[in-house]
Amino acid sequence: MMKPTLFLRISAVLALVHAVMHTVGGVFGKPVPGAGEAAFAVMQSNHFLFMGVTRSYAEFHRGLGLMVSIFLTAEAIVFWQFSSLAKTDAQRLRPILATFLIAYLALAVNSYLYFFGLPVITEALIAASLGLAVIAAKPSPSA
Repeated sequence: MMKPTLFLRISAVLALVHAVMHTVGGVFGKPVPGAGEAAFAVMQSNHFLFMGVTRSYAEFHRGLGLMVSIFLTAEAIVFWQFSSLAKTDAQRLRPILATFLIAYLALAVNSYLYFFGLPVITEALIAASLGLAVIAAKPSPSA
């Protein structure tokens, strides 16, 4: 029988890989030549006052991208911590894991609609490993 600890550690590693790839490629990656470069140049050149601070769309883009990277890293750490908790009380983690499972399914749909295949695959794999952790965290028959 598979243990939820294994699936949570798989989720943790996948979330960390997702965070690194998002940061390297998405946040600090260079725009593609042509239309991508032109669009990014416009995002950098237009500054506006927002909530008392002058910012550009490029700064918002980078800030939001880093925010996603921070949360993906935090989730990787939380999944690893859950894997330790699952050794003694996995059943109580099920509602929390189900919440993350639903969130990762929603992220995969969002990535499919607005981004590209690689995050869809990564998020679907994280959702699958979280789903397997939920299933593996069922109460034991003797309980």
